[in-house]
Amino acid sequence: MKKNLIIIRRVKDFLLSKPSREFFIFMLFFVIASAFWLVQTLDREYEMEVLVPVKLKNVPENIVITSDFPSDLVVNIRDKGNTLLNYRLTKRFYPITIDFAEYQTRRHHVTILSSTFTKAVTSQLSANTHVESIKPDTLEYYYSEGKSKKVPVRLNAKVSAGQQYYLSDTIFSPEQVTVYAPQGSLDTIKVAYTKYFEETQIEDTLHRQVELVSSRGVKFVPDVVDLKLAVDIYTEKTVEVPIEGVNFPADKTLRAFPSKVKVTFHVGLSKYLDIKPEDFHILVTYEELMKLGDEKYQVKLKKVPDGVSQIRIYPQQVDFLIENTNKNDSE
Repeated sequence: MKKNLIIIRRVKDFLLSKPSREFFIFMLFFVIASAFWLVQTLDREYEMEVLVPVKLKNVPENIVITSDFPSDLVVNIRDKGNTLLNYRLTKRFYPITIDFAEYQTRRHHVTILSSTFTKAVTSQLSANTHVESIKPDTLEYYYSEGKSKKVPVRLNAKVSAGQQYYLSDTIFSPEQVTVYAPQGSLDTIKVAYTKYFEETQIEDTLHRQVELVSSRGVKFVPDVVDLKLAVDIYTEKTVEVPIEGVNFPADKTLRAFPSKVKVTFHVGLSKYLDIKPEDFHILVTYEELMKLGDEKYQVKLKKVPDGVSQIRIYPQQVDFLIENTNKNDSE
């Protein structure tokens, strides 16, 4: 109890001290000055932006709006500070509605000046509030009467794999999207391209969502697709491929030395076991050899499987001999 009395006495002495009295007097004048300043400030005129919702109504079920339609009008207003403060804290604007049937045209393209809605905006404001501007100054939208078709998605990007890696596949989900547009535009749309991006030195399968590029009056559904860039690592493989003669006369045959060559190449690890010697063809025509005479034949691959690269052949040249076939011996 005695300790509490000591604390109360010290607080009382502090509050009644000269520094404390001067501080409280200063705070009193500060509050009064701030109040006068606030009153004078709020009595001045200022500009402020408010959002007024806008909606499109009575759109038939067979109509698809194929362009972005603004959800709000940005209205720049001017009035005294206290009125603007009231708008900011408490005012909720009713949406301005546009009747689709009223503006329907054969061109499937509608433009409406925002000044058309000035009266509808001012009716929700105080009498002294002045509308300085409305943005956008023109409301515009395109629509389609159910005209659509499916188009494939195509990648528009600069992508590259890291060292010893390669991009093995590009997969979209979905692979096709539905495009809505007026008939004249719809006929010219063959594919849906992604928005351009760059991704380099990829060393692992990449997953990302990408937006589709749309032009005025064209709408893709969906307008965002999932992209998978599959990455594989290169490995080296060698197979032995026989040299085959084609277009030879019935009484002649080809003898090559060696009869097989080694073909070394890079292939993705996932396809390593799928690549077989028979996937490569080395075909030598009779006409080619006749032109060479005594020269060696420069080995050329006539068929190469997909997914292989950096092909090397050993030996690159082979000797050959064209032998006559003895039918009597064979009998």
